[in-house]
Amino acid sequence: MSSLLTVLDAGDALPAAVELRTRSYELLGDLTGRTVVDVGCGGGRAVAELAGRGARAIGVDADPEMIAVSRERLPHGEFHVGDACALPLETGSVTGYRVDKVLHLLDDPARAVAEARRVLAPGGRAVPLGSDWDTIAVDSDDPETTRRLVQAKADSFPSPRAARRHRALLLDAGFTDVTTEARSLVLTDGTALALLRRITDDESWLADQAERLRTNRIFVAVPMILVAGQR
Repeated sequence: MSSLLTVLDAGDALPAAVELRTRSYELLGDLTGRTVVDVGCGGGRAVAELAGRGARAIGVDADPEMIAVSRERLPHGEFHVGDACALPLETGSVTGYRVDKVLHLLDDPARAVAEARRVLAPGGRAVPLGSDWDTIAVDSDDPETTRRLVQAKADSFPSPRAARRHRALLLDAGFTDVTTEARSLVLTDGTALALLRRITDDESWLADQAERLRTNRIFVAVPMILVAGQR
């Protein structure tokens, strides 16, 4: 858990990641006095930032350890252990729904989006964002091996291509005014190697990437898809 949190915290601190989160908050609309749920809240960073924007922010995560960390970091925050497809919230009880890097972990992302529609009040907004695992770009002198390793990691997830389906998922669930944006997280430091170590344990390939890091030549680009829609 500590290693995962370290990677998540380092990634979340990147300027591009901060910009992406900020954009997701903007797409939720005016948050002052409104109730927003962050699904897959992890260590609670977004919950704290949403609260700082005047929202009553609720964090939900399926991992009890993550919720424990969130409660430790933000003692006055509201956090619940819960399933993205069966949120511990009343129907129509929130005006904003945010889900970040979660839908690819689900067998049926459409169920989670339907659940988002259930908990949102009429006029409420949903903002899913996530990475397209199939199209992560890694600079390497062995593109065939790199392609195989990236796709093998993608295929280890239940729904690795969920991000490219975000728009269709919202439309199919009945959301309106759906907008789509794409950004890239560009990694050129130790965060890149940390991510690659989560993709593969192929030591020969990783050794080349470690050498690229040592010589300031490592490059990883992660495509992020950001979608917003209205209930």
